[in-house]
Amino acid sequence: MTTANNKRLFEEVESYRSEAVKFMSNLISYEAIAPESGGKGEWEKANFIQTFLEKIGFDEIKRYDAQDDRVPSKRRPNIVAKYFGENKEKTLWLVSHMDVVPPGDLSLWKTNPFQAFVEGDKIYGRGTEDDGQAVASSVFALKALVDLKIKPKFNVALAIVSDEETGSKYGIEHLITSSVFKKEDLVVVPDAGNEEGSIIEVAEKSILWLKFSVVGKQTHASTPNKGVNASLHAMRLGIELYEMLKSKYNIYDELFDPPFSTFEPTKREVNVENVNTIPGRDVFYFDCRVLPSYNINEVLSNIKKLCSLYEQIYPVEVKFEEVAKSEAPPPTSVASEVVQRLKQSIKLVKGIDARAIGIGGGTCAAHFRRAGIQAAVWMTTDSTAHQPNEYCKVSNLINDAKVFSLMSII
Repeated sequence: MTTANNKRLFEEVESYRSEAVKFMSNLISYEAIAPESGGKGEWEKANFIQTFLEKIGFDEIKRYDAQDDRVPSKRRPNIVAKYFGENKEKTLWLVSHMDVVPPGDLSLWKTNPFQAFVEGDKIYGRGTEDDGQAVASSVFALKALVDLKIKPKFNVALAIVSDEETGSKYGIEHLITSSVFKKEDLVVVPDAGNEEGSIIEVAEKSILWLKFSVVGKQTHASTPNKGVNASLHAMRLGIELYEMLKSKYNIYDELFDPPFSTFEPTKREVNVENVNTIPGRDVFYFDCRVLPSYNINEVLSNIKKLCSLYEQIYPVEVKFEEVAKSEAPPPTSVASEVVQRLKQSIKLVKGIDARAIGIGGGTCAAHFRRAGIQAAVWMTTDSTAHQPNEYCKVSNLINDAKVFSLMSII
């Protein structure tokens, strides 16, 4: 497109600013939390989004819902909306997710996490950045093409999915196994980035989520000699695991941010309800993000050895199980069409040269790469995902939409 046409497209996207804020505010009101985290899923949120999409005028809107009896709707919704281009055999996909993580400690929020609060350029609420901004920027990018009747070089489509936060079985994996995508398709996943919008994620680390159960013997806290304190041993084991893993898997790879493997103790289950009882069972979790240069089965083997050794030294039983396991797929080539189109669009909108990196966070892109489809992750963000007072900037939403709207026409 010419510079004049680019300006016309950008002005159209800018004109959606107030509508985008309203759309985001509605998105935030839906508590689309997975059943693993005590939620009811994404059903109502998906119905709101689909109703909005139907008013835009896409050439095709389909649902690919996955059966899940754990949620009231019995289904986890996935929406595909497509705007046809000159070449109908090839599609640029903008992939975002509807589910959000729980808000956590409500006392740390300055507002209701599920009621939008707009302050200047920021919209606060759970799921604003992760991944409401991506849903909105993708929707309004395509709306601009449709409203201006601009015919892209190839199809442009939205895939708005469920279950990204807890493994993607009912979301992007369901779409991939349903043969929605083709090998020659281009995929952009707006689910990670930085404040400048200057990094394009092309690689991810392997992921291990592990659950450790330490079993001792419950007793009254005044007579600890009559029991075995599972909480004490769980804390000690957690520290030993952390120190072993950090020292053994210590390679640096400057492609990644952070440039090393991470092994973090995270969730801990309730053991006893009262203070004056020594727990006989304690359960804790680790979130491990491992550089691709390491074999995660070897990591698991070393964890098993340490747990076995701990049982030999101390009078406890230690069990561990995999909650999630995802080996890093081959990276997306920096020379791939999706990365080059994205770089060119970023340059036209922001005037910067974006660089390729790897990250520890897991996104839908890993599932595409595993399926042999080139995918790039990009958005402009202050990185407040999963934090109290999560927010997204309206300016980031609008400028990201401009980048996406250009990719199929440059």
